[in-house]
Amino acid sequence: MEASPGRILIVEDDPITRTMLARYLGDAGFDLLTSGNVAQARQALRAAPADVLLLDINLPDGDGISLARELREHSTAGIIFVTQRDGDIDRVLGLETAGDDYITKPIRLRELLARVRALLRRQRLYREIAPVDTVLTFDRWLIDLRRRELALSGGAVLPLTPREFDLLAALVMVRGATLTREYLLEVVSKRERATDSRTVDTLIARLRRKMSGDAGGMRSPISTVVGIGYRLDAAVNRGG
Repeated sequence: MEASPGRILIVEDDPITRTMLARYLGDAGFDLLTSGNVAQARQALRAAPADVLLLDINLPDGDGISLARELREHSTAGIIFVTQRDGDIDRVLGLETAGDDYITKPIRLRELLARVRALLRRQRLYREIAPVDTVLTFDRWLIDLRRRELALSGGAVLPLTPREFDLLAALVMVRGATLTREYLLEVVSKRERATDSRTVDTLIARLRRKMSGDAGGMRSPISTVVGIGYRLDAAVNRGG
């Protein structure tokens, strides 16, 4: 018998949608947990941690975004928001705070399955290179991987977009190794669908400008490896 590709918790108050998702993903080989509200979701996660949550935004006893923020304090599970709200505000709010992806109703099941598998694939890549410590220092910077914050040592937090932080975190975690544009494109594609490696170049350029400006014009520690990608030219150490 093949091992399950992962455990998914479906948090959806509509029983028809919940059953449909559970059957489809169960047929794809996943272990399934289901809940109809925030309280049930908390109880399910205490009993068995999930690899991915499919999280509706509107729930009877709360909202999915608040639950996602709560989970981010102690969980590394992937979070895909499932919602009827198609507005940019909800999407940005979700992905800025705690979500990894979103899908809107009516749900296209094949697309959902593809996104779940892509998210699990990214999680495996991160686990392969992730450091034990979540607070690290490099050059004159301190990065908190759990809080998703970057600051000059002893200074204020530097505002970064989620995709800028994702790129920097990936470079920090491999501690000086070169990451290809293709790999970094996979990293940023969890936020928005990106197919052009120039997306990575643009984000790196913005990140360099922000870091150089905030450090009084010092050169950014992110170096270009011509024809391959980027690396961090700075020693990475445990933070305080």
